[in-house]
Amino acid sequence: MVEAKTSEPLARAGARSTWGVLAVVTGALFLEGIDIAMLNIAVPSIAADIGLATGSAHWVISAYVLAYAGFMILGGRVADLMGRRRVFLIALTVFVVFSALGGLAQEAWVLVLVRFITGATAGFMTPAGFSLLTTSFPEGPRRNKALAIYGAIGASGFLLGVVAGGLLTSLGWQWVFFAPALIGAIFLAAGWAFVPRTASVAHASARSGRFDLGGAATLTIAMVALVYGIVTVGENPGDAIGIVAFTLAAALFVAFFIIERRVAEPLIPSGVLTQGLLPWASAVGLLFIGAFFAWQFLLTLFLQQYLGWGPLQTGLAFAAMGVELIIAPLLTPRLVNRFGNVPVMIAGLFAVALAFLLTPRVDGSSGFFDLLPSLLLLGVAFAFIYGPLAAAAVEGVDESRHGVAGGVVYTGFQFGAALGVSLVTIVLVGSGHDAAMLGDYQRALIVPAIAAALALLLGLVTLARQRLISAQEAS
Repeated sequence: MVEAKTSEPLARAGARSTWGVLAVVTGALFLEGIDIAMLNIAVPSIAADIGLATGSAHWVISAYVLAYAGFMILGGRVADLMGRRRVFLIALTVFVVFSALGGLAQEAWVLVLVRFITGATAGFMTPAGFSLLTTSFPEGPRRNKALAIYGAIGASGFLLGVVAGGLLTSLGWQWVFFAPALIGAIFLAAGWAFVPRTASVAHASARSGRFDLGGAATLTIAMVALVYGIVTVGENPGDAIGIVAFTLAAALFVAFFIIERRVAEPLIPSGVLTQGLLPWASAVGLLFIGAFFAWQFLLTLFLQQYLGWGPLQTGLAFAAMGVELIIAPLLTPRLVNRFGNVPVMIAGLFAVALAFLLTPRVDGSSGFFDLLPSLLLLGVAFAFIYGPLAAAAVEGVDESRHGVAGGVVYTGFQFGAALGVSLVTIVLVGSGHDAAMLGDYQRALIVPAIAAALALLLGLVTLARQRLISAQEAS
């Protein structure tokens, strides 16, 4: 049973309902952002309280983003087939419940399991919300404006979450779980009220009820196994479990491609990954978010464990990135209308590359003003990248496939986050010191700088690709 049989944009339900959809799905994205950002700040306190070593503390973050990435494409496809409104609201409900359970966890394994389940539900919620938004606004200035607002507020979750995380952690780390549950309950009530039941599921297979369960299972487990293998082998080269994970991932990826070639309704419909700029934009997002999460995770540990800052002091320092809240809604749409999504995205990639090149200069005497240039540049970067990247990714993609397209984009984000945090952890603890030294942090900070440089290079390739497509369409 599907929620609706119409493929008409939700915009026809009236301007009031479309802006209601924007408010709800943007609020949910903000919720996800503050959830992960607050946890970044709280990790040292959580690790100290429940007995996690520095080399294992990243699993509180990695379990969430790993499941988020692993279930994203599945979540997008389920939303396209089963109803975007239904999937969005059910996923948000589970997200709220498990966020609350996280605050009650007393054992490390329980907390990691709760974070994995919460991440999996976010993997359904985000692409469902993204496709609700893109099908509510027709392609053009209105959609660009909506996505700019969506990106600005979503990114502000990452930025403001570090401030809120510092404040709440000073009261007790459990509040970084309870607060998202309370906020999520508010957005859940708003979702039932404002997201119309006319949410489109414009795909023939939705009416027949067919679904590629084999492809969904193999791709999800393959992605989880791949990141797990990277983490375990990085921490302990030659680890048998890590090697098994790599082998399993490779076998499942092969199985996935075989399944996709044979099923009538594949998880990733034929041609989606080659439409428009979707693969290029997704790769840029993977590198950018991976670099940012790696940088934020490292800097949080450096400030609290090496310099001795408190969580509130750390959170307030990250507040400088809040300049994004001013730039994104006011300046970004104007720049996009004049120059296009991809050029604005590239300007943001320049900013983030410069920010990360400056950070390895930190030392034992570093203070807030030494970090301020990088923090301000990152605020500019988020304003110029988040919304324009999402808008560019769905240009030229059929509307009935926006759910899976959103899944691909946000899989790149979360897969990059999992890899970024895992790789910098490997570099940070690779020296074998009981406690990370200054040189360990400086060496590890090179990782996000390299990733940001690669993102910039790929952004320039994306621009060239866009111009080639435009030239071909013109001829």
